[in-house]
Amino acid sequence: MGWKKIDDNTYQYDEEGVRFFLVIGKAKALLIDSGMQTRNAKELAQEITELPIGLFNTHTDIDHIGSNDEFDEVMINPAELVNYDKSYTWQNIIPVYDGDVINLGERELVAIALPGHTPGSTGLLDKDSGAFFSGDLIQDGRIFMFGPMRNMSAYIHSLKRLKQHAPDIKNIYPCHGTCPVEFSIVDKLIDGAIRVEKGEVTSEKAELFGQTISVYYIGAATFLGN
Repeated sequence: MGWKKIDDNTYQYDEEGVRFFLVIGKAKALLIDSGMQTRNAKELAQEITELPIGLFNTHTDIDHIGSNDEFDEVMINPAELVNYDKSYTWQNIIPVYDGDVINLGERELVAIALPGHTPGSTGLLDKDSGAFFSGDLIQDGRIFMFGPMRNMSAYIHSLKRLKQHAPDIKNIYPCHGTCPVEFSIVDKLIDGAIRVEKGEVTSEKAELFGQTISVYYIGAATFLGN
């Protein structure tokens, strides 16, 4: 575990199986997610920058909010609040909607809502560098699509909608799997998800978190479904 430099003002922190990011502007910095095992992401970020540090959650599954209690306020797509840990009622929630811009001072991040993996899953596109921080739904690892609030049809729609941003995206930085990945994976995920939804992919049964799930290998990634 530890910080890995992407460029002079962008870093990723890798835990076992999950990562979060630090994006630095001229006026302030932003953590994109806050890890799972890590409980001091803000403190770790302060090793990199002296600027004020905010927090944005791509979504609020437990492996993305490990250090959220370090922050008095957090930026989240409001559709994700149904999925957020109810013990954080004391926090100030700053709503971030599709198309909103987070300005860090000469560095702007555009929010792109991508529901499906969770209701409020949202990625951030760095307008200047073309880096897209995608959360969980774009990756070459295991994509969780089982349990409540997961929706494969919404997932497919989100990826198709993301293609309109293809000219602006140079690399995709997921929270799981290989990092970065190329935009070409999006078409492969769409194709695989459609085949899963149509029943054209044979699944294997597995046990995870005390429940039986279906595992769909689509080549580019693996979907874990009901």
